[in-house]
Amino acid sequence: MKITSTRLVKVGGPPLLLGSALLLLIVIIALLGPFAYPGSPFSIAGAPLLPPGDLFPLGTDVLGRDIAVGIVHGARASLFVGVVATVVALIIGTGVGAIAGYAGGVVDATLMRATEVFQTIPAFVFAILILAILGPAIENVVVTIAIVSWPPVARLVRAEFLSLKNREFVLAATGLGFSRSHVIFKEILPNCISPIIVMGSLMVATAILIESGLSFLGLSDPNVMSWGYMIGAGRTVLRSAWWVCTIPGIAVALSVLAINLVGQGINDVLNPRLRA
Repeated sequence: MKITSTRLVKVGGPPLLLGSALLLLIVIIALLGPFAYPGSPFSIAGAPLLPPGDLFPLGTDVLGRDIAVGIVHGARASLFVGVVATVVALIIGTGVGAIAGYAGGVVDATLMRATEVFQTIPAFVFAILILAILGPAIENVVVTIAIVSWPPVARLVRAEFLSLKNREFVLAATGLGFSRSHVIFKEILPNCISPIIVMGSLMVATAILIESGLSFLGLSDPNVMSWGYMIGAGRTVLRSAWWVCTIPGIAVALSVLAINLVGQGINDVLNPRLRA
């Protein structure tokens, strides 16, 4: 069924509109902000702990760095990590789930037991362990978040494949002699896209939260300004200079809220019961 823009607004409702507006604003800040603030976010701009005012709209931190510059550059870093880590996790999870669901038997059991091993370890604790081994580089943060994020995708895709592989159109394709790769990628996988998209949109928010937590603990790349890094750098002056932690914290909260609202709206749009 074709979904028009009018039906998109009608079914998605206010959550989708609000989330899309917030997310669009954050993306614009991430893309265009560094051109408005071309300097390094680590540069000293003024006296330490200046409150928000005319010279520094969002104030300065403990070292005198402009918080507005950090927010702008941090938006790019947080979105980059969230999106790229989610894409990698979706690729891994979709591949594992598709193979397990289609092959069945011993292959399915082996892959699902391996998936369950990953799921037995708390994601954030596992991320700390992996990053401690790999080292605090931005690419390692992406790899770490992808490693702890793919198991739910694998289980979702496996369940979809198990429900679809015995459907008439799949059996017809198999009977006509099409290869396994054709059946998987041309017949079954396109029918699993909707739940994967919804899960992926929500995983971006989770990835941003994990990256913020790792940065807060000082485990992320020290050469990349991020919102979690800003919160961690200002935690010692939370009572005397509230803006140092609060403003980047609000940025994280709004980003996660926007992505969750978009994910909820997409779920409503792609839900066949609501599209009828």
